Amino acid sequence: MHNSSSTCIVISDLLFIIINPKNIKMKQQLISLFSIFLLFLHCANTFAQIPAAAPAQAPAVVVAPPPAATPTQAAAPHGITNVTKILEKAGHFTIFIRLLRSTQEESHLFSALNDSSTGLTIFAPTDSAFSELKSGTLNTLRDGDKSELVKFHVVPTFLSTSQFQTVSNPLGTWAGTGSRLPLNVTSYPNSVNITTGLTNTSLSGTVYTDNQLAIYKIEKVLLPKDIFASNAPAPAPVAPAPEKPTKAVPAVTVESPAASVDISSALIFTNNILVGSFVLLASAMFSL
Repeated sequence: MHNSSSTCIVISDLLFIIINPKNIKMKQQLISLFSIFLLFLHCANTFAQIPAAAPAQAPAVVVAPPPAATPTQAAAPHGITNVTKILEKAGHFTIFIRLLRSTQEESHLFSALNDSSTGLTIFAPTDSAFSELKSGTLNTLRDGDKSELVKFHVVPTFLSTSQFQTVSNPLGTWAGTGSRLPLNVTSYPNSVNITTGLTNTSLSGTVYTDNQLAIYKIEKVLLPKDIFASNAPAPAPVAPAPEKPTKAVPAVTVESPAASVDISSALIFTNNILVGSFVLLASAMFSL
């Protein structure tokens, strides 16, 4: 504040000297000094308005993120049983393995064994079991029917051979339950029988068991009614018995009302004849 007031006093004094000089030469010199003084004030004010440069900062250290794990680097789950590998090792299950893969049920089994706490039981038909089916049976099935056929061989519970003695029928399968999907098990001292209403077979051996998964070999494909009962050919229609010839019944003749004798008309006609005869007779009598 003190500097600005002093500056104003100096400027006013210079202006006074310039305005009232006695020497023209001195007047010109004062004008030049005054111009230099104004330029100095302008530069000082400009430099005062320029902010001080900020101190230089050290460059930030960029930490590279860890590389994302590729699918091949992901840790594979341990202890999960691979059903198709077991069947391939056992042999004679080529067609059933093909169905597991084509219907994506192989992945379903893998996930179920990883998440389920109750385990699984699989009835695995051998290749000879599929060969007993009518030629082209599998090729005529839709994808949904193929998937249901595979699921009909999977029970969502681990069953040991001894547990078949106390199991409740009908067994529920991945395909579902109900009158169209019956699966009944009967246990005997030396065998276990399985029926579906269309298939009757027995367990012919144990392929694998580990207290979570049980795979049993069967020699016939378990056919659910839901698919194969509806595909059975319908019985040929019974030809109707020939009808016995019937005698022609003569048509009943109904007389038309117009054809009946009109008695009233006949009476009127007769009355007219009598009147006419009476008139003729009276005329003849008057003429006489």
